Amino acid sequence: MVADLSSPPQARARVTTAAPPPARSVTTAVSAPQTPAAQGIIVTQDLDFTYGERQALYGVNFAAAPNQVTAFIGPSGCGKSTLLRCFNRLNDRIAGARVTGGSIRIMGKNIQDPDVDLMTLRRQVGMIFQKYNPFPKSIYENVVYPLRINGVKSRSELDEACERALRSAALWDEVKDRLKASAFGLSGGQMQRLCIARAVAVQPKILLMDEPCSALDPIATLRIEELIHQLRREFTVIIVTHNMQQARRVADRVAFFYMGRLIESGSVEQIFFSPVEEQTQRYVQGLFS
Repeated sequence: MVADLSSPPQARARVTTAAPPPARSVTTAVSAPQTPAAQGIIVTQDLDFTYGERQALYGVNFAAAPNQVTAFIGPSGCGKSTLLRCFNRLNDRIAGARVTGGSIRIMGKNIQDPDVDLMTLRRQVGMIFQKYNPFPKSIYENVVYPLRINGVKSRSELDEACERALRSAALWDEVKDRLKASAFGLSGGQMQRLCIARAVAVQPKILLMDEPCSALDPIATLRIEELIHQLRREFTVIIVTHNMQQARRVADRVAFFYMGRLIESGSVEQIFFSPVEEQTQRYVQGLFS
């Protein structure tokens, strides 16, 4: 079933795009399919993106299947996080940042269409940031905050959603007796799981994770990785990571980016053990300069 991401006519804001530049991404036998529009819960086709005069993405063709974990890997500045933020249009907040060619479809809807409601889109596509960012509120209020701003007032509904979200984030048993306590009393790993609970409270379809373990110790990192395995049962997960071992542990599929281009994508086994492209092979072997 395709979600309705459209806004009412009075709330529409027109989005304009320029003609795409000639540069195109590298294509391989394991890259996104030639007709991606018919496949995947997230699909990009010939996607170009710029920050002002600087182009950040070139002709990216990508498709993510439902209830799988896809890891974006590649050197810093190669476009991984830019593409991630395209999926819920967080880049719209940056002056001069815009899609200049191609399309992004989520659940069949082109999210650049002028009738797309951003609040609805961001309810469907949750975001977990690199640095955990709990609000200066109680654990309970952190989790139910997105429900409150969406107009939910029923205490029983909020209580049910809070417990469901905390269980989904594998945090309920640790905090169920102190829901009124400040979220700042949690450990770093618990704060990150609280942020995951806050994201899943509105029951999105997709979770975007931008290096969610980079600020955590190894034990907390392991808990988040175990949680990602559980989350794939309910959500499609896209994770940006610089940790090759983490990508191998958590992902079903891996996409390698370099200089704004999707070089190659495929299964974990294919990308790490039999990549098609020499650039991919050099990167996963640690030979990239």
